[in-house]
Amino acid sequence: MNVTTAFPKDFLWGGAVAANQLEGAYDTDGKGLSVQDVMPHGITTPRTEGPTEDNLKLIGIDFYNRYKEDVKLFAEMGFKVFRTSIAWSRIFPKGDELEPNEKGLQFYDDLFDECHKYGIEPLVTISHYETPLHLSKTYDGWVNRKMIEFYERYVTVLFNRFKGKVKYWLTFNEINSILEEPFMSGGIFTPKEKLSKQDLYQAIHHELVASALAVKLGHEIMPEAKIGCMVLSMPTYPLTPNPDDVVAAMHAEQRNDIFADIHARGYYPKYINRYFKANNINIKFEDGDEEILKHTVDFISFSYYVSICETGDPKKRKEGKGNLFAGVPNPHLKASDWGWQIDPQGLRVTLNKYWDRYQKPLFIVENGLGAVDELITDENGNKTVHDDYRIQYLNDHLVQVGEALEDGVDVMGYTSWGCIDLVSASTAEMKKRYGFIYVDRNNDGSGSLERYKKKSFHWYKEVISTNGASLQK
Repeated sequence: MNVTTAFPKDFLWGGAVAANQLEGAYDTDGKGLSVQDVMPHGITTPRTEGPTEDNLKLIGIDFYNRYKEDVKLFAEMGFKVFRTSIAWSRIFPKGDELEPNEKGLQFYDDLFDECHKYGIEPLVTISHYETPLHLSKTYDGWVNRKMIEFYERYVTVLFNRFKGKVKYWLTFNEINSILEEPFMSGGIFTPKEKLSKQDLYQAIHHELVASALAVKLGHEIMPEAKIGCMVLSMPTYPLTPNPDDVVAAMHAEQRNDIFADIHARGYYPKYINRYFKANNINIKFEDGDEEILKHTVDFISFSYYVSICETGDPKKRKEGKGNLFAGVPNPHLKASDWGWQIDPQGLRVTLNKYWDRYQKPLFIVENGLGAVDELITDENGNKTVHDDYRIQYLNDHLVQVGEALEDGVDVMGYTSWGCIDLVSASTAEMKKRYGFIYVDRNNDGSGSLERYKKKSFHWYKEVISTNGASLQK
């Protein structure tokens, strides 16, 4: 039956991407190298010295040259919002220059103008896994406090240039992913196995201060803008009712929750002190840090793909193939082709938890199903993909968003991840597709780059036009 839940009239329906996964043009118009240009296979293999031909992100899906065609397709679906990121090294090629690259700024001016032409609001991630490579190699990324200064200069340029054009901003993408992927997430050049917990958490502190500084500057430069944080959400269930498992799950969630807690409350929660003490972590605060952290976000945004389980029994600990965070697989859930467990109700749980915890508006800015799609020719001679599995996944998750709205949760919007096929972040392949739009590019780099509407394109268009009323319970 159709869902009767009324989504808010101003609900922001749309899609999400990241610059490094679709723009391509990695060395065009003055762009410098980013950490992504030396990660040809994502997080699955060691990084390279420089860009190599097997790195699909160097061309991506050529969005840099085709964005007008793609934005038009997003508009046809009825997008109210389009989440993308700005490639830091397009604006500051090395990251530590004093003056920005005008051609990089102009590209985003043109992109945002194109969005506004169709009434689409840009939602911009300031730093999305694309730290300039020079900052990583020279300063060891966010381990170095100098990064705050470079980031402050970068955001000041963005806010002054795009005020009036961009109303919604996110400071860092999945900021808590630095715990598992310090190079991709935090630009930290020191190998993960040689990185001390002290250095890791000091780097996290620098990012949190920089994020709060961005909120402060954003509110000063663009009083009408809304600035949010972005975390990787992963509800953690106890594997069994055994209290040992419940406590293990509590501790796992706390290590994840600290990021949103500081963004939303403006200070370090006391529960983390025990973890810091047990691991000899002593965060160095500079004068003024405590005051800067009090500049809290306007809303909480997050990605949601999977839930995991935790146990206090070492014998039962077997790692699942989760997103960036490993965990114990849930015996009650099915998994995607990539081993990500599918749990629509976990999204409702997450929304309720965050709303109860922070009382700030929530924005689901990533959710989707990575799958192998088969391009076929339909009875009308059009190339398409019959991706009913994707429709089912998204429908079931959006039904749970409706349930959360009924629960009284304030949800601003929903942007489906990879609304057009792009290069995967975790594996850097094309065959792991998320989009409503099929892009003809293969793992070996071959393909015409032509765009084709999948069955889910028309499904999502109806969901948006009916404001969620067409969803099936």
